[in-house]
Amino acid sequence: VQLQASGGGLVQAGGSLRLSCAASGSIGGINAMAWYHQAPRNQRELVATITFSGGILNYLDSVKGRFTISRDNTKNTVYLQMNSLKPEDTAVYYCNARAYARSFWGQGTQVTVSS
Repeated sequence: VQLQASGGGLVQAGGSLRLSCAASGSIGGINAMAWYHQAPRNQRELVATITFSGGILNYLDSVKGRFTISRDNTKNTVYLQMNSLKPEDTAVYYCNARAYARSFWGQGTQVTVSS
């Protein structure tokens, strides 16, 4: 499974960004996909998870009501719509897929929110 993330950038506080993660390869075994973030000196943290049936499993408390995870099965792509961004959302965001009892990672995409 290969994952290609995109959509990061620099935005002012209160702004919005949409991250995309396109999956390719042996995608038939993917059970769920997720977004994580990792701020400097912090551990990688789960932000949101979505199953391939479209059921949303969970969100990090600090992003509830602001971030929305969704998927387009026709494009094998998962999105993270991030609204009302805050400086504390600044981090590298990673796409993750769970398949074949393994975890696959895409390259990170930097999100920077200025105050």
